[in-house]
Amino acid sequence: MEEIKNTSKTFTLASGDKIPAIGLGTWQSPKNETAKAVKLALSTGYRYIDTAFAYGNETEVGEGLRASGIPREQIWITTKLDNTWHKRVAEGIDASLKNLGIDYVDLYLMHWPSSTRPDDRKKHYDDWNFIDTWREMQKLISTGKVCNIGVSNFSITNLEKLLDDPSCKIKPSVNQIELHPNNPSPKLVAYCREKNIHCTGYSCLGSTNSPLSNDETLKSIAEAKGKTPQQVMLLWGIQQGWDVIPKTVKPARIESNFDIDGWELTEDEISKLNMLPDRFKVCGDSWLPVKVFFGDDEYLKSRDRHGSG
Repeated sequence: MEEIKNTSKTFTLASGDKIPAIGLGTWQSPKNETAKAVKLALSTGYRYIDTAFAYGNETEVGEGLRASGIPREQIWITTKLDNTWHKRVAEGIDASLKNLGIDYVDLYLMHWPSSTRPDDRKKHYDDWNFIDTWREMQKLISTGKVCNIGVSNFSITNLEKLLDDPSCKIKPSVNQIELHPNNPSPKLVAYCREKNIHCTGYSCLGSTNSPLSNDETLKSIAEAKGKTPQQVMLLWGIQQGWDVIPKTVKPARIESNFDIDGWELTEDEISKLNMLPDRFKVCGDSWLPVKVFFGDDEYLKSRDRHGSG
């Protein structure tokens, strides 16, 4: 019987491009540790790095890419347009490419559906919103600077607004959203699948100091498999059809998170994780000038941390 190779699995986007099932996330990765983490991840076998202008570490990600010696075309790179750059989309991608030291990204996301004024981050533009931003992002495809465009932190409510607008000629290829067993968002995931929008799961391990690490159901499944709870959560996402981007700079964790070949969860184990009673969100929207989460992804309560997931 052929070994299950989860680390080489990919998901095909609407464009036909294939996004790897697992990548290295870099949210909250300290600048002085990011380059080493990226290099190690690539030497371990990762071929997918997720970053964002807002993380402040694109330059260090680029250093890690170059230090790895892996050819650029073998690595999937995702970055994101910051909220205060919504009126400057063309400048935004140029700034990110310069930071990264590359000519193109595989995926460029609108980080949040909030067109925040750069002169006052507590205020939203009166004459601009995410639909205007998407109109400008669509123009990037023809420049060769991005291969795919998508969104992040979009609820069903905002996706419907975007998709129903006549200016939306290119649908988002991806919606990067918070996905873990305490925020499974089944309604939102199903909606995206129906619209042929692939999902990427961020905070896929529940993020720093997650209560998931003490969940008894998760622990028992991990123990039965002889795996870590983190490895179980990664397969929980991959086997349900979305890619995962666990974030860490710790060498042991980088390697452990990629040690997911040769096994899989049963349907019953996935079902048990889907039925966990606790609900929490790592990233809320109280720090934004507009509300972006409306409860339509099926979460019950929020741990509303300031975040850029």
